[in-house]
Amino acid sequence: MDFLTLSQLNYLVAEKIQNAFPETYWIMAETSDVRVNKNGHCYLEFIEKRESSIVAKARGYIWANTYQLLRPYFELKTGRSFASGIKVLVKASIDFHPVYGYGLNVCDIDPSYTLGDMQLRRQEILNRLEEEGVLLLNKELEMPMIPQRIAIITSPTAAGYEDFLEHLRNNASGLVFYPHLFPAVMQGEQTGKSIIAALNKIYENRELFDVVAIVRGGGATSDLASFDTYELAANCAQFPLPIITGIGHERDDTVLDCVAHYRAKTPTAVADYLVGRLEEAAADLFACRSGIIHSANRLLSTAAEKIRQWTRYLPLYALHSIERQNETLNLVKDNLEKQRRQFILKEESKLKEKEYFFKLSSPEYILSKGYSVTLKDGKALKSVQSLHPGDRIETILWKGSIVSQVEETIAPQTAS
Repeated sequence: MDFLTLSQLNYLVAEKIQNAFPETYWIMAETSDVRVNKNGHCYLEFIEKRESSIVAKARGYIWANTYQLLRPYFELKTGRSFASGIKVLVKASIDFHPVYGYGLNVCDIDPSYTLGDMQLRRQEILNRLEEEGVLLLNKELEMPMIPQRIAIITSPTAAGYEDFLEHLRNNASGLVFYPHLFPAVMQGEQTGKSIIAALNKIYENRELFDVVAIVRGGGATSDLASFDTYELAANCAQFPLPIITGIGHERDDTVLDCVAHYRAKTPTAVADYLVGRLEEAAADLFACRSGIIHSANRLLSTAAEKIRQWTRYLPLYALHSIERQNETLNLVKDNLEKQRRQFILKEESKLKEKEYFFKLSSPEYILSKGYSVTLKDGKALKSVQSLHPGDRIETILWKGSIVSQVEETIAPQTAS
């Protein structure tokens, strides 16, 4: 009976596969379990998913000399590291190793395919944020006129952080800022969670800050994928303070940049933006100050001119006023004199009337008309009832008096 050893069979399969597939092929797949050994060789798996289920899998490898060229090129073009979980378009030859079995030997990679997939996923996140109505929330916040109190999210050891502080503190206009650091991881898989944790701390004291600056300097371009997550974008889009980003890249905006209130390229550009905002506010305040001074000087000049006019015309006005007052006083004086004369005449008339009344009422006048007054013991008699025969009485006439003695009294007759 003829037989083959396993190695003979595998070599035979390898030969057949090499003869059947002598060329290289462009293959679309998703990377998985990417790892690099100490010799610089990259080993991974290529998988194909359909509705979250793996429908195909193949072992892959990129030899060190090829990987040293492909990895920097891929990361430079895509802005993200060559790692698990990304869709790639690779050029590979089909290989069958007697020990390791079927595999794909990668010799080239097309970053534009990965870029397209990344852009598609980025757009999917933006569409979701827009559907939820939060995409533009942070952009619609009003930027404070004087953004001096700055909450900074970055790594405290990042070179970009020191550059940011240097630009703020030593600005040419001598403007004062109050930065406060909230440390966060700015590269790697923990970036999103770390920034969200920093945002939560800022939120607890949000009344102490005007803006939030998320800056990153000196990090690898391949780490920018950490800023393209839905969770980080949703938190930033709905944050109650304006967010300014400066995460150090020149290519297309990340999702974080798209939802932020303002996007700058670098940390120093963020500092320049904040300095510019304060310089604009200072210029506006200076313009207001100049306007106020100009208006005040104009009012003072107008008032001074009026004072000069009053100084010239006041003596004439005073003289004219005195003349008018004198005329008024003369009229009042004449009127008072007239009223005085009328009052005197009126009072004199009253006195004459009273004098005439008193004259008519005086005893002398009455006696002159033939009347007389009879006295007894110096008292006027009003009735004969107080007299008795023999009483001595005196009768007063207009001229002279008569003394007599009563002989008889006659009582007045009463009507029956």
